[in-house]
Amino acid sequence: MPDGSERLTLTLHKALGQIPQADWDACAGPDNPFVSYAFLSAVEDSGSATPRTGWMPQHALLRDEAGAVVAVAPMYAKSHSYGEYVFDHGWARAYEQAGGNYYPKLQVAVPFSPVPGPRLLVRPNSGVPPGALADALAQTVKQVDVSSVHVTFCSQPDWEALGEAGWLQRIGVQYHFANDGYATFDDFLGALSSRKRKSIRRERRDANACGLEYLALRGPEITKKDWKAFYEFYTSTVDRKWGSAYLTEKFFPLLGERLGDRVVLMLARKDGVPVAGALNLAGSDALYGRNWGCSGDFPFLHFELCYYRAIDFAIAHGLSRVEAGAQGEHKIQRGYLPVPTFSAHWIAHTGLRRAVSEFLDRERPAMLNEIEALGAASPFRKDGEE
Repeated sequence: MPDGSERLTLTLHKALGQIPQADWDACAGPDNPFVSYAFLSAVEDSGSATPRTGWMPQHALLRDEAGAVVAVAPMYAKSHSYGEYVFDHGWARAYEQAGGNYYPKLQVAVPFSPVPGPRLLVRPNSGVPPGALADALAQTVKQVDVSSVHVTFCSQPDWEALGEAGWLQRIGVQYHFANDGYATFDDFLGALSSRKRKSIRRERRDANACGLEYLALRGPEITKKDWKAFYEFYTSTVDRKWGSAYLTEKFFPLLGERLGDRVVLMLARKDGVPVAGALNLAGSDALYGRNWGCSGDFPFLHFELCYYRAIDFAIAHGLSRVEAGAQGEHKIQRGYLPVPTFSAHWIAHTGLRRAVSEFLDRERPAMLNEIEALGAASPFRKDGEE
């Protein structure tokens, strides 16, 4: 550990409720709602992330010699690799075929949320470097007898601190919209090539020709009926994609209650009846798109509700970006460009660690090349283009 870290004490907690909210939020800060006490407690209290679902809270808390909380990390003991979006199934199979037990493992993450943000949550002005928490988390492998610890969708500064502490580094890709000081959606369109501009206008025209009413509801504006309808959209989307409904029906109204105006529900209604919804959370400088669902067949409604309405909201509220979640190269043509995402991994077994390290040494440059190639398909005007 860094100098002075021998005076720090790490404890693990089997429920967020064991940690005072004021201490947690003092470390988490106000910028990213996904690491807030409000969000993480809603995930637990709703029965979404619990030992029953394979997410056993093991939240890390670091105290200084005076007993003050100086750092925290949202951490879970996992009996599987679902709901994480950074895939390590191949690592698990290889280790188990060699006779090892990959599970349980520890996951420093926001459950069911592929949203980049801080994971090494250090109280400002505490004098504790992120590397101290990185070292402490690595030591939990022996403390709780697990194969590994994984920090997923962390910020780049966290990723760099973890790398300096000897963690294995991984890169992924997502698609984000950057608000380049646009005053209106038309300003954004003006930055695109003529062909892409016409395509988006056509999609928006068709989506808005279906007789739908669009609303952007926040916090207390969202009624119980709205949440009930949205949960039905969410589960129907999960069913169509052969996935698992990780989030319970109780989670969504609890989220609205605890996060208030930071919850933004884009809703489409037909004759007063909700037919589609897109759930977003607002941070201090970004809008984060999360879940979506629809009960009918409306042309381009997904793009309108999830992408274009989110851009409208970000521009109107002066937010610098929209993060539209995992996957989807189709987002590029709609103004969401590829950006790297980061994760870091501590693996105890020497042989598995070496094999994963060699794999990541090949994967990182390949992923950076892919991001560059994807970026070449940008819809934005190049020099000389109309």
